This record gives sequence, structure tokens and C-alpha cells, in this order.
Amino acid sequence: MSRHRSRRLELPPAQENIEKLEKVINEGNCYGAQQMYKSISARYVSAERYSEALDILHSGACLQLTHGQVTCGAELASMYVETLVKGKIPYDEKTLDLVKKIYQAFPRVPLPQHLWDVDDVQQLSEDIGTAKARVEGCSSFLKAAIRWSAEYGADSNGSPELHIMLAEYIYSESPEADIGKVTYHFTRGNDPKKFASTLVNFLGKCYPGEDDLAIARAVLRFLCQGNLRDANLLVEEVKTQIESTEIEFPKSELMQFITYLLQTMERDALPLFNMLRVNYKSSIDREPAFHEMLDDIAEKFFGVQRRNPMGMFGDIFKLMGSAE
Repeated sequence: MSRHRSRRLELPPAQENIEKLEKVINEGNCYGAQQMYKSISARYVSAERYSEALDILHSGACLQLTHGQVTCGAELASMYVETLVKGKIPYDEKTLDLVKKIYQAFPRVPLPQHLWDVDDVQQLSEDIGTAKARVEGCSSFLKAAIRWSAEYGADSNGSPELHIMLAEYIYSESPEADIGKVTYHFTRGNDPKKFASTLVNFLGKCYPGEDDLAIARAVLRFLCQGNLRDANLLVEEVKTQIESTEIEFPKSELMQFITYLLQTMERDALPLFNMLRVNYKSSIDREPAFHEMLDDIAEKFFGVQRRNPMGMFGDIFKLMGSAE
């Protein structure tokens, strides 16, 4: 019998280790359990018993997170994804559900909506630091899971469901939610109604002048994906949801541009698209990234090739390269 085969047989069933390690955590020795989770799961990976290694890491990540050990839980969560990759485990609904269970175990601790209203500054500072660590840990885990899903069977952008999870966690748990990051992941997701709810919540507490930028950014991100349907659905859903609130849909030249842009995208109207970019340039200039997004949209919908940033010299170098 080969040495490798012998090593496979020497390892006990994973459940034995899962029960033993759960007992160690319940006794309060989370750090000791962490080292054991890492070393024991590594043995199963080395023996190519990936399924059992995954069971051990999944159990450990969930237990550590539910015991409030975010750093330990996030480390095991990331190791879980690394093992999915090592084992070349395909993306499917069963594995997605297991990833989702780890995600759901990450703590959710709401911070005060108005941070300046808090009296205990030191406690607030500690709470903000803890929140940032939670978001960083969950983000690292989900970003790795998105990369795995893209490589092993999901959409080329990664699993839409995983993008939604990441967007939700960043928005709900970050001390100061980066609406740009939230938008990036929601527009790679598959739930524009949920995104609309998040945007409406943001509109109710953002600074003046951020509201129309947030909606415009969302629409342009969808269009960069070639997703005109969800871009339209998002705007309509935001309008519908704010009817039952005291929030007003922003009225600005940028919103006029977005309205006309969506109408233009319904037909093959490149001249009108270009005219809108010229006429509303001052509004588009409010966020430099909008110009790049519009270049992407022109290429996606109208087949317009993006200009070489090096201009004529770039074209010369390109010709020289093709002649070699």
C-alpha cells in the first residue's frame, strides 16, 4: 500500500474531529481550537479528502463567528474557500447554501445612525474599529468566494447571489458605507428591488448632492453590464418605494440626463447619445468616473471602440507590435 493511500486511511471520519473541536470552543478555548482547526483540516487537504476538510472548516467558521470570534471565524471562512479551489469543487446550489450559512453567521451590530450624537467617544471609537474588522473579514471571505464561483461554474462576474450578500453586508455594517462599492456589487447581483430599497434608505440619510449621484451611478453601472432592463427597473422601483416616505426623488440636470439616457438606450441612437454627453457635460463632470462608464456603455450598446489613451503614438506602437 502506498504511503499516500495509507495516510488517507489513517485519518478518522471528519465528524469525530468536528465534535471534539466543538467541545473545545464550548469550553471557551477559542484560540486553541483555531490552531487545531487549521492543522487538522490541513491533514485532510494533504490527503485529498477535500469534502471532509470542508466540513471541518465550515463547522469551525460558523462556531467561531457565532461565539463572536470574528477574526478566527473569518480566517476559517477564507480557508474554506481556499479548499473549494484546491479541491476544484464546482459551483452549485448546495455549495452556495453552505457559503451563505457562513455569511449569515457573521455578526450584525448596528451602529448609531448619527455618530456625532454619541456621548462615550472612546466606546464609539472601539465600536467603529470592531465594525471595520467585521466588514473587512466578511468582505475578504465573500470576494474570495466570488472569484471561486466565477472560475468554477457561475457567471463570469461571479455568483450574483454572492455579490448581493457582499453589498448588503458592506452597507449595513460599515461605519460609513461606501455607496460606490455597494453599487458595484448590487449591479452584479440579481435583485434590483433589494438594491432599490438600499438606495431609498441611503437617500433618506445622505448629504445634499449625494442623492442624484447615487442613482446615476447605479444606472450607469447597470448599463456598463449591458443590463438595460434592471437599470429601468431600479429607477421605477426607487420612485415607487419613496411614495410611502417623506423622501423626494432628486430633481437635477443629472437626473434629466439619466432619464433621457435610458430612453436613448432603447433604440439605436448613437448621435443622440453623443449629443446628451455634450449637452450635460457639466453634470457628468461631477463624478469623473462617469465619463469612463459612458465610454463603456458606448462600446457595449453601440460598438464604439474606445480611443487609445496614447493617441497617435499608441496606434504607431500597435502597428509596430503587429509587424514583429
